[in-house]
Amino acid sequence: MKNKPLLIVSGEPYSVFLEILFKIYNSKLIKKYNRPIILIASRKLVESQMKKMDFNFKINLLNKDNFIKKSITNNKINLIDINLNFVKPFGKVSSKFSKYIEKSFDTALKLIKKKHAFAIINGPVSKKHFLKKKFLGITEYLAHKTKTNNEVMLIYNKFLSVSPITTHVPLKKVHKYISTKSIIKKILVINNFYKKKFNKKPNFAITGLNPHCESNYIDSEENNIIKPAVKILKKKKLKINGPFPADTIFIKNNIIKYDVIVGMYHDQIITPIKALFGFEAINVTLGLPFIRVSPDHGINNQMIGKKKSNPSSLKEALIFLKKINEN
Repeated sequence: MKNKPLLIVSGEPYSVFLEILFKIYNSKLIKKYNRPIILIASRKLVESQMKKMDFNFKINLLNKDNFIKKSITNNKINLIDINLNFVKPFGKVSSKFSKYIEKSFDTALKLIKKKHAFAIINGPVSKKHFLKKKFLGITEYLAHKTKTNNEVMLIYNKFLSVSPITTHVPLKKVHKYISTKSIIKKILVINNFYKKKFNKKPNFAITGLNPHCESNYIDSEENNIIKPAVKILKKKKLKINGPFPADTIFIKNNIIKYDVIVGMYHDQIITPIKALFGFEAINVTLGLPFIRVSPDHGINNQMIGKKKSNPSSLKEALIFLKKINEN
């Protein structure tokens, strides 16, 4: 196969993801896509949701063990069937689907490990029901599955990207999870990614932890952790400045100066990036043995089947993967 396929793991069965995927298949993007796309999901679920929402696509059923010998095109939905026992096309999110989701991910990871696939896009999952407090998010789940300890969450947009040093950590615990070492490690991963995939040396800004980068304590995280990290990274010839107060770094005149803004915690930088770009931002996990991308939206179970969900983030994920090389 000339181009290794892109794998799409549908994730939570009762989310809006399949609806969004069907909308993408209705667009011109898939027809012009230069890489085979393979969906990993339940055939019964795909067919029932398709019928219920009045979509009509032919399915090319693939055997996960020998599909690489086939010539696969995107004229149909190329599907690896994962068995799922369910009664109706739409329903409530539940822990009973955890084995199905895990088997879907395991299938994708085995194909990646055998070098039969290029990258993974996954639909959203329930942190409450699937991850069950064992992992902070899919970023950490995939790191565990691949025995990686270098994972980095990057919310990517071609104009500005952001990355949190801590991910789904409760706010009261954030200060315990940041260190000079972790900041340096994660920024180096992002820097190497930009250089390798975009042939670009990115310009970084980094935020403080405390409001206005100030603290009433004698010893602040800005002075003890963040500034030393910036100093070391500058010595490594990275283009980085800060720490900046998070309430002003996202002003228009500031963000045009930077490619990536690194923050200390999840909502500190993901809230403004969503306000700026909406669904035109995607979640990229760096530091894994492969590239993993996720549209930056949740399960949105209450909207399932209504055909009102926005496919822009999945579209951006596909465009992003089209831009980068396999190397």
